[in-house]
Amino acid sequence: MNHDHADHAHSANERRLLAVMCLTGGFAFVEVVAGLYAGSLTLLADAGHMFTDAFGIGLAWYAFRLSRRSHDEKLTYGYHRFQVLAAFVNGIAVAIIALWIVLEAIERLNQSVSVLAAPVLAVALIGLVINLIAFAVLSGSGTNLNMRGALLHVVGDLLGSVAALVAGLVILLTGWMPIDALLSMLVAIILVRSAWRLVGQAGHILLEGVPTHIDVDALKEHLTALIPAVEEVHHVHAWSLTVERPMVTLHARIREDADTGHIMNIIKRALRDEFSITHSTVQIESDACPDEHEHD
Repeated sequence: MNHDHADHAHSANERRLLAVMCLTGGFAFVEVVAGLYAGSLTLLADAGHMFTDAFGIGLAWYAFRLSRRSHDEKLTYGYHRFQVLAAFVNGIAVAIIALWIVLEAIERLNQSVSVLAAPVLAVALIGLVINLIAFAVLSGSGTNLNMRGALLHVVGDLLGSVAALVAGLVILLTGWMPIDALLSMLVAIILVRSAWRLVGQAGHILLEGVPTHIDVDALKEHLTALIPAVEEVHHVHAWSLTVERPMVTLHARIREDADTGHIMNIIKRALRDEFSITHSTVQIESDACPDEHEHD
């Protein structure tokens, strides 16, 4: 991805996150008051979820701000990886909230708790509208893990509003109180699944895993087939700063009579055009690899 385009996208994402953070945090106060008044676990759970979500979205916003800082002597790659760390933290936070909701729901099922349907319905309807707006603002932000982490919070809030709305309707029409706790548990299970996927993807990047769109064996075969003067490609290491910034280092052994500079340019162009890798470090060798004794 072109860095100027990426920086423009990040600026737009910052504005989106700031707007959604204000929406989410403000409505959380409304839900706390309404949840306490109505005695609804669904509303209180969603309020707690939204408070944490406002913090998580704020963290995602700060990650974009921080990533714009230039590199320095201590962080030679800059602060881009902080976005991935924010996504990782957000995924764990959502999973913890979901666990809390499940525990609270189980306790509620063992008790006889009365829920006022009318306040639940009113607040849930307002919350549904707000969360739909927040979802529309953040959706379509591409593969950026930081934005996906923030969007996961909003999806959780949206599901919470739907659950509260359904719970309020069921209680109003039938008087069946357990629906409040049961729907809370259903939302929590959905959130855990999404959070687990986000944590796994962010963790893969933090552990310097190979980007999902890169097949190391295919990369080696492509370069050796493309450039007859390249006899072997080895010591290939691929990782990402963020999803949008994959990186590669590799060694290429070439014929002794080959033009080193020309081959270097062809390799870098192929990595950029075929594998979307704009930052690569290529070591050209015409003799035995000096790092053969090292383990890949």
